[in-house]
Amino acid sequence: MKKYLKILFYLTIIGLIVIVSVNYHVKSSTKKYVHYSLKRFPKNDVGIIFGAGINGDQPSKYLKDRLDAGIRLYNAKRINKILLSGDNGREEYDELTVMKNYCYRHGVDTTKIFIDYAGFDTYSTMYRAKYIFKIKKATLISQEYHLNRAIYIGRSLGIKSAGYSANKGEYHGYQYVKFREYISTFKSFFDVLRNREPYFLGNPININGPSNYSKEDKR
Repeated sequence: MKKYLKILFYLTIIGLIVIVSVNYHVKSSTKKYVHYSLKRFPKNDVGIIFGAGINGDQPSKYLKDRLDAGIRLYNAKRINKILLSGDNGREEYDELTVMKNYCYRHGVDTTKIFIDYAGFDTYSTMYRAKYIFKIKKATLISQEYHLNRAIYIGRSLGIKSAGYSANKGEYHGYQYVKFREYISTFKSFFDVLRNREPYFLGNPININGPSNYSKEDKR
């Protein structure tokens, strides 16, 4: 029994070292692409906003701050189009309708809003951005804790990615999501290595073509 406990202990230590090493590699290789202000921020045609939870028909604070940051970049002409990516896999939970209605109500031209209806995780969002929306270059808009992973995935898939931090004030559970990000980054590293294909793909939607924003949806 002692022998097996010892083996388990060493395997746990090795596992932790591997997870920390992968996270260090991802962060150190992407930190120069994370931006915190509009000054000297690179212009990109497309900004990608990741879903982050809703409360009924309103965005969570995480999501609201991401949407506000994307709208700020749009108004400052740092991006020309917005790709919204999130979860609408259940009738009672539809991040994307909340996200696109928020952008519409805050003055974003609906012809400049594109919708990714199957962005169930960061890797799927970036993979679909590359292969469904044909994006070659993008600004990724999220909280700081998430940007290194998103940029790493994007650049590994061939999307020239820069990140814009949406952090504003304090967030409930922020320390927990920062901790959870270690595991998510580790998983994403191997998703990239094996070139995982998302469960949902579908027909191409060229980001340089007509928007797939539906004007029939509630506002």
